[in-house]
Amino acid sequence: MASKNEAIPHATPSPLGERVRAPGLSVAIVCRNNEESIERTLASVAPLASEIVAVDSGSTDGTIALLEKYGARVIRGEWLGHIRTKQQALEACTQAWVLCIDSDESIEPELAASIQRTLAGKGERADGYLVNRKVYYRNAPLNHAWQPEWRLRLIRRGAFRWGGLDPHDSLEAVAGATPKTARLQGVMRHDSIGTFSEFFVKQASHARTMARSMHAAGKRGSVLKLLTSPIGAMLKQVVVKQAWRDGYPGWLAASATAAGTLIKHAVLIELSNGDEKE
Repeated sequence: MASKNEAIPHATPSPLGERVRAPGLSVAIVCRNNEESIERTLASVAPLASEIVAVDSGSTDGTIALLEKYGARVIRGEWLGHIRTKQQALEACTQAWVLCIDSDESIEPELAASIQRTLAGKGERADGYLVNRKVYYRNAPLNHAWQPEWRLRLIRRGAFRWGGLDPHDSLEAVAGATPKTARLQGVMRHDSIGTFSEFFVKQASHARTMARSMHAAGKRGSVLKLLTSPIGAMLKQVVVKQAWRDGYPGWLAASATAAGTLIKHAVLIELSNGDEKE
């Protein structure tokens, strides 16, 4: 691994036209068999990073080779769940600032420029920065479904830790701290949908994991929520977010959200009645 003052080997040129690295920035990634998406991720952050830290949970494809190509420090270990694995990656970072990014996300040029300006002291001062994550489908953004989706991803190390309920993790202030947050301009690209057929399967898996997390937290299933929450999720996307303006992908995105909500509440009812194994 290159030292913090050395260029990361094989990194792509900065989106600003030259290699300009934000001072003291670690990039934290968790991954497993993500060779189809992770090179875009790595290429987008390499010009910014002093170090790239990746926690890999048993990749058997070309993921490790790509991480090594971009000079990442790879930590191999078991999958501990979304929250604990991401916290492991965060704790392994050594720089003053950490950019937390998933293996199917990447930094678009405007956001890269915003990060560089901010860490150079030219933006609004804060301890954490939210970015707008936008889903791409067939290399085109969904400009309405799930939009805007502000996610806290650029943080001062030590001010935040991973929390939430698996698989819906989120960065939260450490106990007793009241850090200031601000928003950055630009987009974090999210290549979470190869095909909607695959995405529905992923939604079902996430819904089951979320139901188990909710049950472990003491929540119980409700037939009323089973009937109303999926409809509410669909209407939120179609009416409030105007997902229909994204064309048929917008309708499918809204349907996937509703389907995931339905499965989550169905599994939670089973868990609450002892009919589903933990």
